[in-house]
Order: sequence, then structure tokens, then C-alpha cells
Amino acid sequence: QVQLVESEGGLVQTGDSLRLSCEVSGRTFSGVYVGWFRQAPGKERDFIAAIEWNGYAPYNTHYGDSVKGRFTISRDNIKNMVYLQMNSLKPEDTAVYYCAVGYPGAGKVAMTSSYGYWGQGTQVTVSS
Repeated sequence: QVQLVESEGGLVQTGDSLRLSCEVSGRTFSGVYVGWFRQAPGKERDFIAAIEWNGYAPYNTHYGDSVKGRFTISRDNIKNMVYLQMNSLKPEDTAVYYCAVGYPGAGKVAMTSSYGYWGQGTQVTVSS
């Protein structure tokens, strides 16, 4: 069983930065990824980023097109934490953000169905 606890989001202004964290506990196996997704009201849950949880650097990272160049995912295995650094935030980044753990197959890292464990979600609101 894997448990995920996300940090609090917040209310920020356009252009601000915010870092989310996700504490990962429980047993994981080779091939596991930790991902970040977000869901705005009335919309589907979208992929943001994912990082290979086990293994040595350089480890694989993946990003959704809407956040490339602005968001950075990183990990600290000693602290069992995954971070999502969000820069140059825009109003369209407003959503509930979720971290997730799963074992995505090749080419499936961005699919919500690849992740079996989810955090409780945290609200990020970007004002214009």
C-alpha cells in the first residue's frame, strides 16, 4: 500500500511561483513513477509531470505540453518527497493538483489509468 500526502497549495498572482510537495510512503517496486496531475472545474484530469521514483540519476522525467519550461518535477528519496516547482503561473493553471503513484507502461506515463494511488488533492488558484 502506498500513501501520498500533498502540501497545501495556495492563492497566488499571475507570474508568481509556487512549490508543491508530495510525501510518498509505503513499498514500491522497480518501474514506479510519481506523477502530478491537475483538474479544473468541469474538465478532465490532465497530466502535468512525472518522475521515475527508483533508480539513479539521470532518471526519467516527463512533462505535459502546457507546463514545459515553466514547471519542474524533482525528487528527494531520502526525505521520500517529490516536488513540483511551478514558475510563471497563469490563471489557466488554476486547478486541484494531485500527486499519484503508478507503474506506467511504455508510452503511458501521462495516462491517469496508469496510476493506482492518489493523494487527496490541493487547490492552486492563480489570480489575474
